Amino acid sequence: MMTEAGVGARAEVHHQHRDVTGGWLRPAVFGAMDGLVSNFALIAGVAGGTADTKIVALAGVAGLAAGAFSMAGGEYVSVASQRELALAELDVERRELERHPEAEEDELALHYQARGVDPETAREVARQISRDPEQALAVHARAELGIDPHDLPSPVLAAVSSFLAFAGGALIPLLPYLLGVHGLWIPAAVSMAALFGAGVLVSRVTARSWWFSGLRQLVVGGVAAALTWGLGTLIGAAAL
Repeated sequence: MMTEAGVGARAEVHHQHRDVTGGWLRPAVFGAMDGLVSNFALIAGVAGGTADTKIVALAGVAGLAAGAFSMAGGEYVSVASQRELALAELDVERRELERHPEAEEDELALHYQARGVDPETAREVARQISRDPEQALAVHARAELGIDPHDLPSPVLAAVSSFLAFAGGALIPLLPYLLGVHGLWIPAAVSMAALFGAGVLVSRVTARSWWFSGLRQLVVGGVAAALTWGLGTLIGAAAL
């Protein structure tokens, strides 16, 4: 006969999942991609309109700084607003549990019944969970709001992740100019390789193949840079 400890141990080693709800992944990935693509396109556009390396480098530095601060500020406000909304809804649920505990217990029992648990078992599970107010709040929050009260997204973490990721991505097409390179071809080659590599890295946390993810990011970034380079060339030629 399998003991309770044996069942628990077996459950613990059965399988593991990657974190799909953490507050760092989306802003970090989005920030790096956005920094790389937007600054590569910006530099390409300016390089298409002028041969002055200093102007191109200055535009790249400005694009990096402006984009990183903008991403961090926007992500902070967005995630903070999301967190505040979640906390407000948790307060509503907490008050309902205090004022109408029987009705909330009935609601929880119905929730389990809707998922295939027989009524008697659902009622007993709801009764046992409701004995602990904090546990009851956590269960109700997951069932009704789809959130974990103990794992709400951090606006500071999201902002810092966005800032660092955007700055890191934006630095790639800019770095050759800071090292004294003249012309767009070397920064473009470095940026295209980085775009493909970034897509490959993203594939490690998604279901897409590495080559599809890499090529998709390469095409998106390449098209954006080509279009802005063409626009910069036209504007530069018209200004002569």
